[in-house]
Amino acid sequence: MRQINDAHVAEPGLAVVEVGAADDQTAFALQEVLAMRWATATADRTTRVPGEPGVRLRCYLNLRQELGT
Repeated sequence: MRQINDAHVAEPGLAVVEVGAADDQTAFALQEVLAMRWATATADRTTRVPGEPGVRLRCYLNLRQELGT
Protein backbone atom coordinates (compact mmCIF):
# COMPACT_ATOMS: atom_id res chain seq x y z
CA MET A 1 0.00 0.00 0.00
CA ARG A 2 1.05 3.56 -0.56
CA GLN A 3 2.24 5.70 2.30
CA ILE A 4 -0.44 7.72 4.12
CA ASN A 5 -0.44 11.30 2.87
CA ASP A 6 -0.39 14.05 5.54
CA ALA A 7 -3.43 15.66 3.89
CA HIS A 8 -5.52 12.59 4.74
CA VAL A 9 -5.12 13.27 8.47
CA ALA A 10 -4.36 17.00 8.46
CA GLU A 11 -7.34 17.98 10.64
CA PRO A 12 -9.20 16.52 13.61
CA GLY A 13 -11.97 14.23 12.40
CA LEU A 14 -10.11 12.83 9.41
CA ALA A 15 -8.96 9.21 9.60
CA VAL A 16 -7.34 6.53 7.50
CA VAL A 17 -8.61 3.02 8.22
CA GLU A 18 -6.58 0.05 7.10
CA VAL A 19 -8.42 -3.25 7.25
CA GLY A 20 -6.78 -6.65 7.38
CA ALA A 21 -9.25 -9.45 6.63
CA ALA A 22 -9.32 -13.08 5.61
CA ASP A 23 -11.01 -12.32 2.29
CA ASP A 24 -12.39 -9.59 0.01
CA GLN A 25 -15.98 -10.13 1.14
CA THR A 26 -15.11 -9.48 4.79
CA ALA A 27 -13.02 -6.38 4.03
CA PHE A 28 -15.73 -4.84 1.83
CA ALA A 29 -18.44 -5.66 4.41
CA LEU A 30 -16.56 -3.66 7.05
CA GLN A 31 -16.03 -0.79 4.63
CA GLU A 32 -19.77 -0.76 3.90
CA VAL A 33 -20.58 -0.51 7.61
CA LEU A 34 -18.22 2.46 7.97
CA ALA A 35 -19.69 4.14 4.86
CA MET A 36 -23.22 3.87 6.27
CA ARG A 37 -22.17 5.94 9.28
CA TRP A 38 -19.62 8.51 8.02
CA ALA A 39 -18.55 10.19 4.81
CA THR A 40 -16.12 7.66 3.38
CA ALA A 41 -13.82 7.55 0.38
CA THR A 42 -14.22 3.88 -0.40
CA ALA A 43 -11.82 1.50 -2.07
CA ASP A 44 -12.89 -0.63 -5.02
CA ARG A 45 -10.27 -3.34 -4.56
CA THR A 46 -8.15 -5.01 -1.93
CA THR A 47 -4.43 -5.72 -2.01
CA ARG A 48 -2.54 -8.87 -1.20
CA VAL A 49 0.99 -9.20 0.06
CA PRO A 50 2.72 -12.26 -1.43
CA GLY A 51 3.44 -14.82 1.25
CA GLU A 52 1.07 -13.26 3.78
CA PRO A 53 -2.45 -14.51 4.47
CA GLY A 54 -5.55 -12.43 3.81
CA VAL A 55 -6.18 -9.11 2.12
CA ARG A 56 -5.78 -5.44 2.99
CA LEU A 57 -8.06 -2.53 2.24
CA ARG A 58 -7.65 1.18 3.00
CA CYS A 59 -10.44 3.74 3.17
CA TYR A 60 -10.59 7.35 4.29
CA LEU A 61 -13.16 8.65 6.78
CA ASN A 62 -14.40 12.12 7.57
CA LEU A 63 -15.83 11.71 11.07
CA ARG A 64 -17.06 15.30 11.03
CA GLN A 65 -19.75 14.38 8.49
CA GLU A 66 -21.98 11.90 10.27
CA LEU A 67 -24.51 10.39 7.89
CA GLY A 68 -26.83 8.73 10.41
CA THR A 69 -27.06 6.19 13.16
